[in-house]
Amino acid sequence: MSEGGLGAPMRHPIAWQDPDFYDQTKIDAELARVFDICHGCRRCFNLCDSFPRLFDMIDETPSGELHDVDVKEYGAVVEACTLCDMCFMTKCPYVPPHEFNLDFPHLMLRHRAAQEKRGEGKQLDKQLAETDRNGQMARVVAPLANWASDVDNKLTRPLMEAVLGIDRKAALPKFHARTFELRAASDNAAPDAAAPAFGRKAVLYATCFVNYNNPDIGEAARAVLAKNGVATEVVYPECCGMPQMEQGELSRVAAKAKNIAATFKPYLDQGYDVIALIPSCALMAKFEWPLMLPNDPDVARLAKSTFDLSEYIVDIAKKEGIAPGMTEIPGGVSLHLACHARAQNMGAKAAEMLKLMPGQNLDVIERCSGHGGSWGVKKENFDIAMKVGRPPSRQVARSDKAFLASECPLAALHLQQGAEAQSEPGASQPETLHPIELMARAYGLTDGEL
Repeated sequence: MSEGGLGAPMRHPIAWQDPDFYDQTKIDAELARVFDICHGCRRCFNLCDSFPRLFDMIDETPSGELHDVDVKEYGAVVEACTLCDMCFMTKCPYVPPHEFNLDFPHLMLRHRAAQEKRGEGKQLDKQLAETDRNGQMARVVAPLANWASDVDNKLTRPLMEAVLGIDRKAALPKFHARTFELRAASDNAAPDAAAPAFGRKAVLYATCFVNYNNPDIGEAARAVLAKNGVATEVVYPECCGMPQMEQGELSRVAAKAKNIAATFKPYLDQGYDVIALIPSCALMAKFEWPLMLPNDPDVARLAKSTFDLSEYIVDIAKKEGIAPGMTEIPGGVSLHLACHARAQNMGAKAAEMLKLMPGQNLDVIERCSGHGGSWGVKKENFDIAMKVGRPPSRQVARSDKAFLASECPLAALHLQQGAEAQSEPGASQPETLHPIELMARAYGLTDGEL
């Protein structure tokens, strides 16, 4: 492949079962090789904070070269990586099959996995990543949990900052007592037999965020799919493991992949498609799990059968035609394209989906929100996360649209907070929704009170 060529990027399997994968001397040598290439290129300077940290670290040496940087300083670069994959997918000209063979996010992952193997993982961060346990506990006391986590709570938020390391200024998602699984159990969401796509059937992978934090997304998805003739079931075996992957707990991620693939296998046998309701989970199922378990046939089969939610709606529109009945929602939409949706290399499906709505006025935002999952709410990272997200937040604030939408609800929450900070006092703010909630509203399936 020639430099600057247009060949599709490729990724190598993640060799997490190979002892060499955790050899710190070899990891440091590879970090030095990759960092030197990045130093000579600097194309990723405006992505996450990893690259400014790297470049400043080099520029502050007497020689201005990497060889004068202490290897002990490499960890600061690794810590700032949110595994968004945007450097690999949109910026780096040296990804495989280029001979430089550069995969920055997976190298950061390897460093974290080695730290975890040595017992050096941050225990508090690992506890924050236990989304299933935390969700189950919080939903039992949802009103109390939401009161305590409210950013305006001057009693509990300083305490959370001191004990949990969560910045008191960071907006946090809410919890619901009735999970999406529980709601779905009492709603059969019968498909419209007159719809063009009638006959399709899909099982919705609820995901931890939709199940515990925003069941409205799941209900809107089921309603829109039923309107389009799709019969749906809702299944939630467990979290996809993205939070554990961020901590380098790769054996746990592999175990989750095996369990979830086994859970969905009977549905695949019956001809169901699988729809992941959050892009990070779709990315795990379609790309990361197969790279971790390249010889597992169930994982491979699930990867080929999994759709991102927006991707599935657009597929219906292209193949059978979208069901009629939508009306215009005035005011326009600032649409943020989530990094983990872009990393699926499927195109801007959320934008394509919203363009199916009549008269839609879209302002598309293609920059990272800066949130990075649990990374952006931590005390040591929140101000950096807001800085990284300042350009897209400014775009939201200036667009004067009625709605802010993102397939990643955490990104939307972060952008909303950033836009409010950049707006004039008292200025009206857009209503923040998932794109599928906008489509459900256009169909008249919800008045916003799902």
